Amino acid sequence: MLLNLHVKNMALIDEIEVSFQDGLNILSGETGAGKSIIIGSIELALGGKMPKDVVGKFADHGLVELIFSIDDYVNNEKIKTVIDDMGIEASDGQIIISRKIINGKSIIKVNGETQTAVKLRELTTLLIDMHGQHEHESLLHKSKHLEILDEFAYEDLKDISEEYNKNYKEYKELLKKQASFTMDEDQRIRELSFIEYEVNEIEEAELKVGEDEALENDYKIFSNQEKIYESLAVAINEFSSGNGVSDKISAAISAMNSVANLDDRLGNIYNSLMDLDSICMDVSHAMSDYVDDISYNEEKANSVMKRLDLINKLKMKHGKTIEDVLNKYEELNDKLNELKDYENAKNAVEKQISEKTKTLLDLSNKMTKIRKDAAKKLSKDIISTLMDLNFLEVSFDVKFVSCDEFTPKGMDDVEFMISTNPGEELRPLKNVASGGELSRIMLGLKTILANKDEIDTLIFDEIDTGISGKTAGLVADKLGIISRNHQVICITHLPQIAAMADAHFVIEKNVVDDYTKTSITRLSEKGEIEELSRMLGGMNISDAVRENAKEMKEFAKANKNIQN
Repeated sequence: MLLNLHVKNMALIDEIEVSFQDGLNILSGETGAGKSIIIGSIELALGGKMPKDVVGKFADHGLVELIFSIDDYVNNEKIKTVIDDMGIEASDGQIIISRKIINGKSIIKVNGETQTAVKLRELTTLLIDMHGQHEHESLLHKSKHLEILDEFAYEDLKDISEEYNKNYKEYKELLKKQASFTMDEDQRIRELSFIEYEVNEIEEAELKVGEDEALENDYKIFSNQEKIYESLAVAINEFSSGNGVSDKISAAISAMNSVANLDDRLGNIYNSLMDLDSICMDVSHAMSDYVDDISYNEEKANSVMKRLDLINKLKMKHGKTIEDVLNKYEELNDKLNELKDYENAKNAVEKQISEKTKTLLDLSNKMTKIRKDAAKKLSKDIISTLMDLNFLEVSFDVKFVSCDEFTPKGMDDVEFMISTNPGEELRPLKNVASGGELSRIMLGLKTILANKDEIDTLIFDEIDTGISGKTAGLVADKLGIISRNHQVICITHLPQIAAMADAHFVIEKNVVDDYTKTSITRLSEKGEIEELSRMLGGMNISDAVRENAKEMKEFAKANKNIQN
């Protein structure tokens, strides 16, 4: 669950910190108080896109930090896999996500380790489900319907779906390969001749991994031979000439010889001088040997340059390293064998496609059956849930159409069909539902899916769009039911929903030192009554309104106790 939100220097927020609770967390406030900034900050920390001018105008950076408890996820293999893949430790049962915005760029860290936004989203989609107005509008898009159905059928569908995906990728590769078999005989012969030349060129080179580095080192020595010789000559002279390094060390040894046995420290100095003398002799011999071996061999130099030219030519054609060239050789050799046996290779691919087609048909038929079985249950559950959300009479079904070809998700094209009035035939959801109905349908789906998935935290923004009165009370009840098993964070304008809060936070905008700032405060029980009174009565809060707010809060508590 989401334990803590910390926001600093984001838009109108100077700095806020919120500790969320179990159950239903309500965020309310006047229009324009900054609720969207807080939700936007959370979305940013979850890996969302970074809007322009997100950092406060008087700050050089912005920061959003989320702290999640993952104790409830100890047996969740998906989360374990993502955490391991990210290379992070979560032994204390917490995930700390921070996103710092500076100079138009963001730095993302998870438990102190830098991550990409893509990797972050892989994790956060398993920790939190964020629902805004744009999401219930996505119900109007048919593509969303298959996604919802598959989420509902996940446990029954996951194994066969993974098998289908594997075979589908192989099928697409085979189709790509089949498309390459388009050349006529003349083209085949020309291609065969060209690749044969390339293969022979690499074969004749007899490349060895690492030889280019050794050759480049030899070339470096050949091309700097005069400079090396001159430097060695100076160094040998400094060591070996009269009054050079060796002579000075020998003189020092002679001077110390007579006193070395008088004191241990003098003995140590003498021994160190002896070691220096030995090192100097070794260095002197090494330099002399190098000079003896350095004689310029023009034939060898030419051989090295010629070999390097050949290797570099092959690297320019086939890759940056000898390993790349050898890998290309394997690839070209396979292509060569294919061209030599073109018709048989073509027939073999066509046979593989035929076999893969049968496999995909079988798997997609199994997926269709699972989906249709799930669709019946989903329809039944949605009807029941929507009746709870003040739909007077509702019919719901999932329409299936078979695709003409395989898709990444099988061969099913599905669409939600609904009727919300007695005697009205089922029609596509996009042609029927109003804004208020869409928000309730999405809430109904979230209620159903929340009982099946493992995501602990749900955030609802704009879930109360287009509703009021009795419907608002029923939506509040539904949120209360979801919050029994999930942490729910909900932004609302409706007192019926706010009254259900286990923790109620008010968002306010104030002017401080001629600067507008947004703040968020957790309300006491008395503060909750005052906020409910504001939501009920606007600017004119009478004693009667306060009494109404108090009764609403008491009724909500009693209702939650009944639900539990």
